[in-house]
Parts: sequence; structure tokens; C-alpha cells
Amino acid sequence: MANVLSLPTQPPAKFGFARVRRRKKPDPERHGQLNLFSESARIVSLPARLSPFEEALHVDGQDDAQARTLYGKAISAGDCVADAYCNLGILESKQGLTEEAFNCFAESLAEDPRHLESHFNLGNLYFDIEDMRLAREHYEIAARIAPTFANVYFNLGLALATAGDLKGAISALGKYRELVSGTEGCKADDLLHNLQHCVSARG
Repeated sequence: MANVLSLPTQPPAKFGFARVRRRKKPDPERHGQLNLFSESARIVSLPARLSPFEEALHVDGQDDAQARTLYGKAISAGDCVADAYCNLGILESKQGLTEEAFNCFAESLAEDPRHLESHFNLGNLYFDIEDMRLAREHYEIAARIAPTFANVYFNLGLALATAGDLKGAISALGKYRELVSGTEGCKADDLLHNLQHCVSARG
């Protein structure tokens, strides 16, 4: 008789969407430009108006519905396009517009194929529609981009457990436990215990 995975009565919820919370510094070398400044060079920031993306980010932080329009303006202006599409995708998803959210994250990745938050968020969308193969794929890409991003290992562990890859799930959740503090890591303990018990029972 096959062993059935016994999940806790209240399985832990995955971590939700990851929003880009500040303007990322562009990497000129990614766009084929040489970096003429040494690591020790000091750049002085002068006071300036908020850029279209920064304005959208500020409004988004206040849960203002106008953020969607402002992210659109940032995209049109070519300002932090990948980040703007990513955050717009989260807003679309919150409105229940799943297809539009998928499109936003895809546009973000077309602009920057290594955009961490968009891969993580796509993983979450695929998880929500129960496509664990694609959820896993995007979580694994996110983990390669940012190996110390703990939340991605937790969500990856849940996706793998749901798909029946118990050893993979144990490995991912173990990595999550290594990266977070003891208190935070307790979120994974019951699930890890159940997975380990199930694998032992299978021999």
C-alpha cells in the first residue's frame, strides 16, 4: 500500500508576492557599457524630483489605486521598466486579473531575464493555478539568481511537496531553515517533520 503524505491540518501558507521596493541601480556592464568607476569611487546624489518609477513606488506604498497608472507612465518613460512591470503585475493579481499579471511578469522578464522578483512572482502565480512544474522552474531560477533569498526555498519546498518530490522538498525546506532565524524557521518545522517521516516510512 502506498504511503500518503500527511500534511499538517493547517499547511503553512507560501510567501506572497515580492514587490520591488526601491529603485535598483542600473548595471551599465549588463548593457554592454564599461564601468569607468572604481569600487571606491563616491557618487554624490543631488536633490531631484522623483522619477516616474519612484513616484509610482511612493504611491503604491500608500495603497493608492493611482499606482497602476503611474507604473504605466514609468514604463512609457523607459524608467525602471522591468521593476515597473513587476510591481504592476502584483497589482493586477490583487485585482484578480491573473492573465494580465502573467503578461506583466513576462514583460518584466523580456526586459531583464534575471529579474528576481518577477521569477519569484511567476512561481507564485503558477503555484496558485496548481502548475507545480512551472512554479518549480521559476522558483529554481530565482534561487540561482539570489541564493540567500530564503522565501524562495520555502515556496519551492511547498511546490515540490505538492508535486510528490519529497526529498527535493526536504532539501529546499532545509535550505530555508539554514537561512532564517530560529523563530522564523519554525514555520517549516511541522512540514519538514512530516516529509521526513513519510520518506523514512517508504524506506
